[in-house]
Amino acid sequence: MRYFFEDYALDTDRRELHRGPDVVATTPQVFDLLDYLIRNREHVVGKDDLINAIWNGRVVSDAALTTRLNAARGAIG
Repeated sequence: MRYFFEDYALDTDRRELHRGPDVVATTPQVFDLLDYLIRNREHVVGKDDLINAIWNGRVVSDAALTTRLNAARGAIG
């Protein structure tokens, strides 16, 4: 599946984020976070939802979640 927004394309089959013709480097968790947020764009996603989806329910610190969110923001400018 490919999702298009602004100058970006998120290709879930190839697990790549593109800005125009360039591939934007992302870690697997950041990619998964972007994918999850895009797929659930119709409603507010809570912290517990993110942890269950990205970390499979493992206990993670608020700092880890914030770090991944900041990296996702950085990846899409």
